[in-house]
Amino acid sequence: MKFDVAIVGSGLAGMSVALNLAQTRRVVVIAKRSLTDGASDWAQGGIAAVLDSSDSIEDHVRDTLTAGGGLCDETTTRFIVENGPAAIEWLIEQGVPFTRDDAAELGFHLTREGAHSHRRIIHAADATGHAVIATLIERIHSHPNITLLGDYHAIDLITSENLELRGRRCHGLYALEVKTGRTVTIAAPHTVLATGGAGKVYLHTTNPDIATGDGIAMAWRAGCRVANMEFIQFHPTCLFHPYANSFLISEAVRGEGGLLKLPDGTRFMPQHHKLCELAPRDIVARAIDLEIKKRGIDCVYLDISHQPAEFLHERFPTILARCREFGIDITKEPIPVVPAAHYTCGGVVTDLFGRTDVGGLYAVGETACTGLHGANRLASNSLLECLVIGRSAAESIETEGFGFATGAPLSPWDESRVSDSDEEVGVAHNRHELRRLMWNYVGIVRTDKRLARAQRRLSLLRDEIQEYYANFKVTRDLLELRNLVDVASLIVDSARARRESRGLHYSRDWPTTLAKALPTVLMPKMTDPDRPLNG
Repeated sequence: MKFDVAIVGSGLAGMSVALNLAQTRRVVVIAKRSLTDGASDWAQGGIAAVLDSSDSIEDHVRDTLTAGGGLCDETTTRFIVENGPAAIEWLIEQGVPFTRDDAAELGFHLTREGAHSHRRIIHAADATGHAVIATLIERIHSHPNITLLGDYHAIDLITSENLELRGRRCHGLYALEVKTGRTVTIAAPHTVLATGGAGKVYLHTTNPDIATGDGIAMAWRAGCRVANMEFIQFHPTCLFHPYANSFLISEAVRGEGGLLKLPDGTRFMPQHHKLCELAPRDIVARAIDLEIKKRGIDCVYLDISHQPAEFLHERFPTILARCREFGIDITKEPIPVVPAAHYTCGGVVTDLFGRTDVGGLYAVGETACTGLHGANRLASNSLLECLVIGRSAAESIETEGFGFATGAPLSPWDESRVSDSDEEVGVAHNRHELRRLMWNYVGIVRTDKRLARAQRRLSLLRDEIQEYYANFKVTRDLLELRNLVDVASLIVDSARARRESRGLHYSRDWPTTLAKALPTVLMPKMTDPDRPLNG
């Protein structure tokens, strides 16, 4: 298969790149399952942007820098915030049905979330991601220059090194057609990684099942730098119920007056931060974690039952309906909640145009580390980053041109020395062991001893997984496990390198914050020292 641009991932970042390029280029969008299985479709809260005269670019930049614990790149932050209004206008032009408010300047309702100084979150009730993705899918399906490959799992990138060529460039990728078990070669002078984050590396997460860090792991193996992987955002409020799978209770519930309480009805956030329930997510998550462990309780409770039932039906219809499925009426009783892994703030190092260290290879969205999120993502900035960097990456690809094809056919996938596995139980067991290991040793609160234990055990797991990968035909489960162990190792290595507590990384052994904030940048081992990094 040959295309001008191959986009791995079908969330908002990938769709943004595709739609901005498809007028002039042949684009393929590769989804490991269906187009709606990504985290973008699950996003409840909304998109942050300056859309009201009472707000300002400077205030949005300041709020982002404050939440980021001093580690945000100010140039990146300003670029994304300044391009925010245009990004929202583009979505409105596409027909996204944001919630209306005739009294508002723009005509749309704006809400407020934790650590924002203004109401600046535009939303579609409490299912913003779904509304955005459903709208863009229609545009994707109807575009003649966009090819969709559903149920294709990317395996690895094809680089100059694989082809024994000089230079550092990506020429495409190998992908598994899951339904047939066939491995295909996809050639493209430009490849975009938009595979989302890595929440499934943890036992408890708000992420969909596909969030296994595929793009981050593939880029790392291809020779890209990876940064700030220790900063995993744990969402404070995931529904706690034995049959509720990864259902997030949006931060907007607290933004609209929801109160966190102990089982006896006592509030506890006033003792932890001056902003109480509207404190940054890392502080709220640590406070809940502390209260749960200190008191030996299973969960805490988020109570918004004091708001009028009509308001809750209008503002939070999805949350209300989902909770009702589990016998919880949020108009009359509090919601049981626990923290869960939610967002990967680090990722593949890129510039403002999504360019990585490997020529022709881009990373956008949660897969990338642009410097916007720093040590803690400000709520609702993530979808904004997908839109802004998605468009700038498309512009960069257009500018660079398409004269970088190898001129020779790419090597086919070699399965000559592998066989079908006669036992899949090892893959399932290793995956569960890895996720529980990360939850117990590399969670919300960390210590040097826990991290060292995690590193040792991950090393053993990686050896087992690599042996399995080398001897048996690839499957989706095996590919995800391989990527999960690579990403887990990156998280642990990054956490061990940070000798302080900052933002989402809290260490009992290093409780203070250093005067100077520096990113944690991991360098891949280079087989050819003569090949300099582009970045």
